[in-house]
Amino acid sequence: MYFTLLACAGLIVSTFAAPSNNHVLHEKRNGIPHGWKEVEKLPGAEVLTIRIALTQSNLDRTDDYLRQVSDPESDTYGQHWSAKEIAEKFAPAQESVDVVIVWLEAAGIQQERIHRSQSLGWLIFDATVDEVQSLLKTEYYRYRHSSGHPHVGCTEYHVPAQVTSHIDFITPTVVFDLKRAQSKDKYLRRIKRTKLKAATGTPVEPNIALEIGSPDSASLPKPGPLVNDSAIAGKVETCGSYMTPTCLRELYRIPFGTSSNPQNSYGIVEYTPQVYLQSDLDLFFANFSTNQVQRTPILASIDGGEVGTAATTGYVFNAESDLDLEYAMALVNPQKVTLYQVGDPVAGASFNDFLDAIDGTYCTFDGGDDPTQDAKYPDPKGGYQGPKNCGGFAPTKVIATSYAYNEADLTARYELRQCNEYAKLGLAGTTVIYASGDYGVAGNNEECIDPTTKTLNNGAGGLFNPAFPASCPYVTVVGATQLKPNGSVLDPEEAIETKIRSGGGFSNVFGLPTYQAEAVSSWFSTSNTPYGADRFNNSGTSRGYPDISANGANFVTAVDGVFAQVTGTSASTPVIGAILTLINEARLNAGKSSIGFINPVLYANPGVFNDITSGTNRGCGTSGFAAIAGWDPVTGLGTPDYPKLLRVFMELD
Repeated sequence: MYFTLLACAGLIVSTFAAPSNNHVLHEKRNGIPHGWKEVEKLPGAEVLTIRIALTQSNLDRTDDYLRQVSDPESDTYGQHWSAKEIAEKFAPAQESVDVVIVWLEAAGIQQERIHRSQSLGWLIFDATVDEVQSLLKTEYYRYRHSSGHPHVGCTEYHVPAQVTSHIDFITPTVVFDLKRAQSKDKYLRRIKRTKLKAATGTPVEPNIALEIGSPDSASLPKPGPLVNDSAIAGKVETCGSYMTPTCLRELYRIPFGTSSNPQNSYGIVEYTPQVYLQSDLDLFFANFSTNQVQRTPILASIDGGEVGTAATTGYVFNAESDLDLEYAMALVNPQKVTLYQVGDPVAGASFNDFLDAIDGTYCTFDGGDDPTQDAKYPDPKGGYQGPKNCGGFAPTKVIATSYAYNEADLTARYELRQCNEYAKLGLAGTTVIYASGDYGVAGNNEECIDPTTKTLNNGAGGLFNPAFPASCPYVTVVGATQLKPNGSVLDPEEAIETKIRSGGGFSNVFGLPTYQAEAVSSWFSTSNTPYGADRFNNSGTSRGYPDISANGANFVTAVDGVFAQVTGTSASTPVIGAILTLINEARLNAGKSSIGFINPVLYANPGVFNDITSGTNRGCGTSGFAAIAGWDPVTGLGTPDYPKLLRVFMELD
């Protein structure tokens, strides 16, 4: 849906001088991608729908805006913005709109033909090929992929020099948009590399973002032995071997929930084909939360997301969702939990596809999604045939995600755009938490970065490989701990080294946020780390993670009709989400706002955490970093002490 521009063309022209015809190159593709061939030059009378992505405003002030509502010292703490206020604040400047309109009118595209998208980020119009070729100083061709998929575009285009700073890009032009065919196993995608550059400067695999929910995803929790009936009673004496909701309540002094404020909400995000089984939830609840038997999460099906009808069962399809929902629902009961089930079984989904659904403006924000990484709906391969969900789903007050990419998997631009969206969610009062990963200083599947080629290797050596979105400064990142051997819930924990290692390190893309500067500076002064720039970004000016941690070892989980021990930051993440949801419940019951982006409060109050001072997160042929007093890139600030954390947030307006 679009609305027509109301500004008077005469007024615009009188205010802004029309750009001259000194066109400069704006985008260029070096050759036609593999698998495509040129079919014909487009007839001049053929009509194209042209979309111009306008340069966004105020992105450079994102950090300041978020600080105003999240810093405990701010006079406007907790005064979160409405969706309308956020959209308007980041919309392109009126100057950009006016300059582009003048250019289009001077080229013969009358203003009544031009519309602005509801998200405010695009100008859209229909024009003949002759008009567009004259406008962009290019030639349009029809191309066809070996799969039969057609495409209309050009290899380069130009815009006036006075216009180039006001637009990001124009479509259709140089991007060849193709939904890749699935491999023999529709869930396991092994796509040939292209010339797109990852954050490390190396080629990036198309559709790698869509692999996040695949059954061989490195983000999934790690299996342990089956648990016999006598071990599931939730005895605190056995918490080191069998972690249960009872153990967690004792460990972090988490109370039972007593209310369900209608303003409160907790969301768990899952990516198809990862699905929960209701029979597993019922088995778990029958043992640990009896009044929740037959209780289901609130389903938010995004882009054809399915639960309960999936033909595939097994640990690699059910463990993640079962684990997340069993512990999230049990710990916040009677508050309900929303399940965001994202993507159909054919196309899958990326984090961007989820963000599109909870914020319709994100579909086009800062140029829109990446057609080489994010899903396309209706699914051209026969899956979900509805339109892509751009908006329509409300963000919950807390959103927990147990999946992660390597930062090196994706382009820096892709990551920066997504990170800015997490900031916008924080502005709106939503807390976004992500797992730090399960491979210590290495990336998914133990991969590290070759110091020469900058490609990913087998993890025997090389540069440390940070995770994303963990490296984004606008999310709260959760590492993992474990009880010491023969330790009890009354004893200090240590960094997890059983089956996994707590992901942690320093970003190669994102700078050091102000709220974390003192903690990171202190770590560099006291850690005596033996590694230099040959191993990690030791500049002292980049984002460090995780922020906090919770136990992630040996969670008793009902999976496929039996109880098993399950381990990972996939376990610690929903626990932290539950704790924050209970804090929101208390604040909302007291007439206060939700906690929103919490990192500035956490780093201003390190004393509310149980400091973890033992354990490491080995990887890349090293022992990794060590947990020490204060913040560290293994367990962050430590594990929560619920009453202390609650007190801090309740003292804030």
